[in-house]
Amino acid sequence: MTASAARRQAIFQKAQTIVVKVGTNVLSTDDDRIDPERIRSLAEQIHQLRQTGKTVVLVSSGAIGAGMGLLGLKTRPKDLSHLQAAAATGQAHLIHMYDVCLRPHGYHAAQLLLTANDFKNRDRYLNVRNTLLTLAEYPTIPIVNENDTVSTEEIKLGDNDRLAAMVANLLPADVLIILSVVDGLLTGDPNDPGSQRIPMVDKYDDELLQLVSPSKSSRGTGGMKTKLDAVRTATAVGTDVIIAHGKRPDVLTRIATGEDVGTLFVAEQDALPAWKRWIGYTLPPKGRLVVDDGARKALVEQGRSLLAIGIRHIDGDFTKGEVISLCDLQGLEIARGLTNYDATTARIIAGQRTDDIARLLNGAVPYDEVIHRDNLVVRV
Repeated sequence: MTASAARRQAIFQKAQTIVVKVGTNVLSTDDDRIDPERIRSLAEQIHQLRQTGKTVVLVSSGAIGAGMGLLGLKTRPKDLSHLQAAAATGQAHLIHMYDVCLRPHGYHAAQLLLTANDFKNRDRYLNVRNTLLTLAEYPTIPIVNENDTVSTEEIKLGDNDRLAAMVANLLPADVLIILSVVDGLLTGDPNDPGSQRIPMVDKYDDELLQLVSPSKSSRGTGGMKTKLDAVRTATAVGTDVIIAHGKRPDVLTRIATGEDVGTLFVAEQDALPAWKRWIGYTLPPKGRLVVDDGARKALVEQGRSLLAIGIRHIDGDFTKGEVISLCDLQGLEIARGLTNYDATTARIIAGQRTDDIARLLNGAVPYDEVIHRDNLVVRV
């Protein structure tokens, strides 16, 4: 047995919650219509996973692609209104097909349409999590998609690879399976017959991006880069990830039984607490603080809070309680956290000793720390 196969079997023996992301090209026929046989096969394989006692959440692309086929569009629309029209038309068709294919196995399709605001707002974030956990009590399969019919640039998630990683973080999931139309991470361009599949990656590294082809699908919005971004997000908080070809026969079943299918990206650490997953790997930063070497050591090596004296530069306009990116003097992001001060106040106290802050703020020192360690997540 190979090291990859042994690791896979161990992962799936203990896994309880699995998020499966299905790309548009996996579901589509050559004429941009949803393939009912593909949906039927996925439903059967999800049923087999559920029969082993595992919880399954499906993140499914395909609404815009389905709408394109139904509306007779030959190419993906460029403008927002036509994209939203295609999504509105296709989403109903997509969820109906899932429901029809799941019913023979005793399940209902449960639809969740999300935007970035559902992850940014803590109450809404928890509501989504509670809904997913409650659905697991019933014979349902949650099917998550971005709400493309209302998403604008300000609230858009970007792609369903990122959405799948955020859902995996939210639950949390033990395994994220990303089904695409490539056999995994390859050593070269997918169109090059000499490219080889990489069975397992023990630790994510940005050098993996050098293997990424610049091409992406005509129907989908992403490519391998977006998948590697999702891998980084998920593995950093304790979720193992597999990227595999979604059109291969029984791909989910084969993955779940430990076959050497696709590329396995091994989780880097034990799962982070839910609060820190939300801070460090869900919310986009609203600003940036550059810290000196002493502060970097205190944050990364000693697990301490960020004090004003360690701040060298501030970028952005943020308010108290928003997520801030912390970078070292070389520009490398080392952490993210919730700031106790807005940008204006932070600029006043940056580089100052705690004892001097009261004088600078006219006697008021609401917090000794700019970011408390309980609200901070190291990312290196």
